[in-house]
Amino acid sequence: MTEAATPSIDEVRNQIDALDARIVELIAERQEWVLAAGSLKKDEQAVRAPDRVEQVIVKVRGLAEQSGASPEVVEHAYRAMIAAFIDFELAHHRAR
Repeated sequence: MTEAATPSIDEVRNQIDALDARIVELIAERQEWVLAAGSLKKDEQAVRAPDRVEQVIVKVRGLAEQSGASPEVVEHAYRAMIAAFIDFELAHHRAR
């Protein structure tokens, strides 16, 4: 990349902001499916599903490697997201 083609910090931040908007939309869509799955689970252990969590982590680490993303960053992000969704799903499960 030549210096003339180097984006400004504002251009980079605008691109990141646009990606954040897409990511949040995808998280909202994932939340809908989490709630759908949660409505099918019988108890809190089924909500926590540690074996399923590890399956997802293995899957997303592989996807990260295929796409050139850091598997460690993706794993950390997914573990945080999954933990938040488990809390969300548990609260929803308890309110039923």
